[in-house]
Amino acid sequence: MRNHPAVVLVIVLLSTLSLPVSLTGASVALPDIGRDLDAGLAAVQWVVNGYNATFASFMLAAGALADLFGRRRVFVAGVAVFATAGLVASVAGDIVLLDAARVVAGIGAAAAATSASAILAGRFHGASRARVFSVFGTTIGVGLAFGPSMAGLLIDAFGWRAVFAAPALAAVVVLLLSPLLPDSRPARPGRVDWPGTVSFTAALLLLIYGFVQGPEHGWSDPTIVGAFVAAPVLLVLFVRVERGRAEPMFDLSLLGSPRFLGICLAAATTVAVLVPLLVYLPSYLTTVVGMGPGAAGATLILLTAPTVVLPLLAGALTRRVPAVAVIVVSVAVVAVGAAWTTVLAPASDAAALAGPLLTIGVGIGLSIGLLDALAIGSVAADRAATGAGMINTARLASETVAIAIVGAVLASTTGGRLADPGFTGGLRIVLWTMAAFAGLAAVVVAVLVRRPAPIREPATPVAVP
Repeated sequence: MRNHPAVVLVIVLLSTLSLPVSLTGASVALPDIGRDLDAGLAAVQWVVNGYNATFASFMLAAGALADLFGRRRVFVAGVAVFATAGLVASVAGDIVLLDAARVVAGIGAAAAATSASAILAGRFHGASRARVFSVFGTTIGVGLAFGPSMAGLLIDAFGWRAVFAAPALAAVVVLLLSPLLPDSRPARPGRVDWPGTVSFTAALLLLIYGFVQGPEHGWSDPTIVGAFVAAPVLLVLFVRVERGRAEPMFDLSLLGSPRFLGICLAAATTVAVLVPLLVYLPSYLTTVVGMGPGAAGATLILLTAPTVVLPLLAGALTRRVPAVAVIVVSVAVVAVGAAWTTVLAPASDAAALAGPLLTIGVGIGLSIGLLDALAIGSVAADRAATGAGMINTARLASETVAIAIVGAVLASTTGGRLADPGFTGGLRIVLWTMAAFAGLAAVVVAVLVRRPAPIREPATPVAVP
């Protein structure tokens, strides 16, 4: 059974499903975690932010490690770290241990996600590879779409700890099956860019720290000011490091292509709207609207279900409409949906939110798979993997920073309680800002991607939440 195509696919997809569920599922649990562990909003936010930050920061380094030590070996190590951290999180008795476990889980998730896509690319070829990666992307969409509803059901039945235990147990099953996976590594493996990894990770974590802790410590606190000063300094250092490397992990020269830059901006914009809403809407629906965790999770399906269905429609649509036009329209639709949602807040039930949430979901669903194809098709064929890694790093970094900024706004308007008075007003501010940002991004993207370029089949497409 070792190296059997069906077995390889099942193992990889099971691990892939666990990663977005661990992100969106945790968001539904935040109010219960805060009450149970007697933790403030800033500390609770790190349950999501810590996981996402290390996930984003270690993606490219994990790819280099997989090239050096073998893809199956790094995949198994990543899944083992993710499972162990998840089990620790499920029994954590204080918020510090829970946050630390989530930071470690993000590192494991980065290693598992990167090497999983490499394993699939090495095992499948030609038309079968395209089909497999279509299923791979759909699985990620399913995790994002149904993670909140699954988490709501788990919380209703077993409590918030089950949100971390369930993905961890799925990862344990993957570990038991992992001897059946093939191993491979490229003929010319790269080297791990530790200076780049450390400077990028530190910059991202300091930026998030500033936004998360700012409302609690005060924006003039020396540690907050220091974090906001150090973050751009480290980003400048990161740029210098990458420019000085013969084989950089983040090829900044690709950003010199207006088309590639526009595609990355579109990808970053859509997730900067989607993921913060997945994180904070459950709290709004439970504390302000009065829904239970299960009902709140089910309501979010309105926002995420289109990401499962519409990627296939987008592919058919591009036979009649230029792909770049679909991308520009999708970003504009996201802006319209965010603006529409502000009119209905506060909403009395899920039906009132159906229109705006579905509108946002449609915009994201139309673009989610198409963006990867456009990004990889806009770079040279021998740089396809680099292009895929960069667009996913842009997604993860932008959603992580967006979560932190939205959390800072809501913490400031609610006094750190995520409840009315203040929650509805803060949410309106967030949504109007998202709408304005997405609307402006749609215009900029339209300007940047106006040059035509052929779409080529990606060598190793990767789609990560």
